[in-house]
Amino acid sequence: MLALFMQLTLFAPAARAASEGIQIRSAELKLVDEVYQLNAQLTITLGATLEEAVKKGIALNFITEFEFQRRRWYWFNEEIAKVTRNTRLTYNPLLRQYLLAAGSQQLSFDTLDDALAALGEISAWPVLDRRLLYRRYSYVASLSMRMDVSQLPKPLQINAISSRKWDLESAPFVWSMSP
Repeated sequence: MLALFMQLTLFAPAARAASEGIQIRSAELKLVDEVYQLNAQLTITLGATLEEAVKKGIALNFITEFEFQRRRWYWFNEEIAKVTRNTRLTYNPLLRQYLLAAGSQQLSFDTLDDALAALGEISAWPVLDRRLLYRRYSYVASLSMRMDVSQLPKPLQINAISSRKWDLESAPFVWSMSP
């Protein structure tokens, strides 16, 4: 019994920490009217510290970054395109709604889980003109997302730098492609 208690005490925080963060489950490019559009599925899980921060009115800013490179065996890969998208997650206590804002588009949600699910759903994001690609080359695409700690209020930036609780970043999702 004591051994079971020790295992739960020691490994429960590690299991919870492993479930926090951003995981990219899938990503693909689809050609639509001579433009490649990105569709991707991400799972975003906030830790208790970040959840509490959002509920207290602190905005969390996320940067989604897409990179596209031509492979070169003799030198570094050549960058063909690099596109970023900024999304802001906030909570409005008067309306009791979570808001996601990207550019001029704003969506509202009743629950944090719904807002995070929408944040993790990338659909028809135009990222690359087909005319930049040639059939004889192979290419590498990369997608990543991270929380932008530089957009936090200044007093929180100090905490964010020194604490892993504020570190929210995906591993790059990389795949090969030929036009």
